[in-house]
Amino acid sequence: MAQPTLAPAVEAPGQRIETDPLGSLEVPMDAYYGVQTARAIRNFPISGRRPDVALVRAGVQVKKAAARANHGTGRLPDHLFEAIAQAADEILGLSPLSSTAEGVELQARLIDAFRVDPFQAGAGVSHNMNTNEVLANRAIEILGERGIGSGRRGDYSVVSPNDHVNMAQSTNDTFPTAMRVATLDRIVGFLPVVQELIDAFEERARALDGVLKSGRTHMQDAVPIRMGQEFAAYALTLRRARSRIDVAADGIKEQNIGATAVGTGLNAEPEYITSVVRFLSEQTGHELRTAEHLVQATASMAPMLDVSAALRALAVDLTKIMEDLLLMSSGPRTGFAEIRLPARQPGSSIMPGKVNPVMVENLAMICYHVIGNDTAVAWAASRGQLELNVMMPLIAHETLEALHVLTTGCRQFARECVAGIEADVERCRALLEQSSAMATPLAPYIGYALAAAIAKEAVATGKTIRQLIVEKGIFTKEEVDRILDPWELTEPGIAGDFRFEPRMPEGYERPTGPVGGGG
Repeated sequence: MAQPTLAPAVEAPGQRIETDPLGSLEVPMDAYYGVQTARAIRNFPISGRRPDVALVRAGVQVKKAAARANHGTGRLPDHLFEAIAQAADEILGLSPLSSTAEGVELQARLIDAFRVDPFQAGAGVSHNMNTNEVLANRAIEILGERGIGSGRRGDYSVVSPNDHVNMAQSTNDTFPTAMRVATLDRIVGFLPVVQELIDAFEERARALDGVLKSGRTHMQDAVPIRMGQEFAAYALTLRRARSRIDVAADGIKEQNIGATAVGTGLNAEPEYITSVVRFLSEQTGHELRTAEHLVQATASMAPMLDVSAALRALAVDLTKIMEDLLLMSSGPRTGFAEIRLPARQPGSSIMPGKVNPVMVENLAMICYHVIGNDTAVAWAASRGQLELNVMMPLIAHETLEALHVLTTGCRQFARECVAGIEADVERCRALLEQSSAMATPLAPYIGYALAAAIAKEAVATGKTIRQLIVEKGIFTKEEVDRILDPWELTEPGIAGDFRFEPRMPEGYERPTGPVGGGG
């Protein structure tokens, strides 16, 4: 039976008709995107978000490198290569016009044409076609200005999104490559911010190193510690987290571009595969390399998972540090009140004078969000079937978003909180003197049992360990002051180095060997 003949589509005012394998569709006349992007806009009005600009830029870099490689193999004619490369440079802000008002306005319109929601069809086909169509339509205009073709957007007989811009490519190698390059770009901007936060903690560690305070384990009194030691530990924790991100970043320098659909490289010449990575490295400044095994690199998302996991680890470390700062700054009258955080805004609409630790709370929220992002990445990375992981758009979105909020959040926290942290020295000293754990450095002299009895009596009477030791005549005030010297208490060894002889109460014997207790 003969199929009915469809009437040709008629362009509505302000619209143009484009056709793809599914049929014809109206596209706004002035749109730089095309029919496949228009379908994606209709199909996926999910989050109301646009694609991450880092992913847009990285995808355009991939297309430019591919055009250069295809031109080098002789497949892409000079005029098409030049037009596609110019269109890419206009989006990237690298064209001669980019420094002019006209160039800036054009760049904004081109970037505005990237419309596909991050939550889209699998593998990133819609995003890849969005990139292909924008570059093709701008290239058509460029050629029209040179007297080649109609110059009308949508005239893909001049420049084809598939045949020319996507030459020797598949979504399955361009999207993961763009995703990795975008992530590398974000990491390059993030690492100096992490270092700024490390430096801020290290500066505070030096400034607060003379402040002796009570340590705490199990949220109970523990032996003394210097505040500088705590802040130096925070700095080292973050330095190690930074190193893990560095290691993970090296893994995503391996690219599967040239793999095409399933990793076999069909439709991509060997010369293209080698040169496209070289050109992309040159353009981005990243030391990229072709994957050891293109099939494996196309199917496995482990390198991106490593990056996300490293960000999660940093977020977990930061969350623990946030909890410490919240406790130490609690008060100002009924909490620990050992440190003062910079006051950044009123803390209550009903309680006058209340000031909350807003910068700590802000970064904690960011960290919880990043941990959630990593959970999504982990599930998405496990969701691949056979030769492809179709969850790549989600992996890209969650990882890039995590990097973005960590970058802005850590920068604000370093500058608006850590740099201004101050210690309440007198409060720290008073709490330390009241601590029952001050009996611990005396245990090697008087034994665990007597030290425990004195600690118990201190809690019951409200007296300090120092007072009770002197009252009982075990040590003189001068002797106990030497044993409980702040630096003696916060460095390895026996406080006082056994220089003093205790006078033991009746019923207790001085220990004859090493004495210690459990944690």
